[in-house]
Amino acid sequence: MRVPATLMRGGTSKCWLFDRSDVPGDRRLLSELLIDLFGADDPHQLDGVGGGTSVTSKAAVVSRSTSGDADVDYLFAQVGIGAHTVEWGSNCGNCATAVALWAVERYRLPARPDGTVPVRMRNINTGSLVVAVVGTSESAPTRVPGVRGVGTPVDLTFLAPAGSTTGSLWPTGKRIEAMSTSGVTVDATLADAGAPVALIPAADLGLPDAASEHELRDAVPLLRRIRARAAVRMGLAPSEDAALDAVPKVGVVGRAVDYVDTLGQTVRADEYDVSVRMLSMNAPHPTIGLTAAVAVAVVASEPGTVLEHVGVPSALSRVRIGTAGGVLACEIHRSPATLRVELRRAARRIADSQILTGEPVPA
Repeated sequence: MRVPATLMRGGTSKCWLFDRSDVPGDRRLLSELLIDLFGADDPHQLDGVGGGTSVTSKAAVVSRSTSGDADVDYLFAQVGIGAHTVEWGSNCGNCATAVALWAVERYRLPARPDGTVPVRMRNINTGSLVVAVVGTSESAPTRVPGVRGVGTPVDLTFLAPAGSTTGSLWPTGKRIEAMSTSGVTVDATLADAGAPVALIPAADLGLPDAASEHELRDAVPLLRRIRARAAVRMGLAPSEDAALDAVPKVGVVGRAVDYVDTLGQTVRADEYDVSVRMLSMNAPHPTIGLTAAVAVAVVASEPGTVLEHVGVPSALSRVRIGTAGGVLACEIHRSPATLRVELRRAARRIADSQILTGEPVPA
């Protein structure tokens, strides 16, 4: 079976994009197809197009929207690595960046007088709305933290992100939860804005403020147990055993300190507001997922959270997040009726392909 697909880089992720008309509509059949195409059962994904890491094992199925408030709909898939699974429980802002550029070219969406193209996108997984503005061919190429290459600028706005998965910014009703597991007790902020997150102070885990990838990797088993417990408290799973690896997204937060990013650049403490080290599935994220960044930004704009414990003043309208790959800035805009978070990203088309399945796809 040959499946048309486009490989895109969106922000700090690579994502295979499929037109909905080219893949099964049934979610079970679609899962089996993606598992085959990506080679998901192999931890190295050698027999498929997956990249062997959580940020390169992603897919989105895109279509023109039938809704009046969106131009396109997209279904995001986090494909397993060394596991016969596809997780459908979250959104991905980096892939949304890729979807926006792809949709402009695929559907010939109309440009504004300045040549930029607005794209209203509905994420099917969560029902959330994301508005992108895609730059023109004459736009200056844009670089994002954690990536050496450049791409077409894409400005993203997440509209009303609070409670996009659970229905509440504070699913447990508290801004700080004491959580104990494996003899360790931590304070955590459990929030839902863009994506459900569990944010834990680095000091509570015995980690430095700007932990290295190696230091964070050593903490993964404990962070997975915290995530499972948080999933139950947030109503995302009926039991810890049933908790998924994709949500809530787990982050370790610390004070702003000097550090060297993954590209070898020195980042000074005065260049950002909060250090954040996220997990992506069960490995350190090279930067931060955009939906997680949205959640961090919204939490930073609220009082009484663990971000205050690490020196972040509340009520910020611009939050600079120091990630392992560099600094990502988020703008928060509030009014009595609305909340929106804006970020600057970049996308690039890498390949147009016909992917061949390795096995017959079950009916």
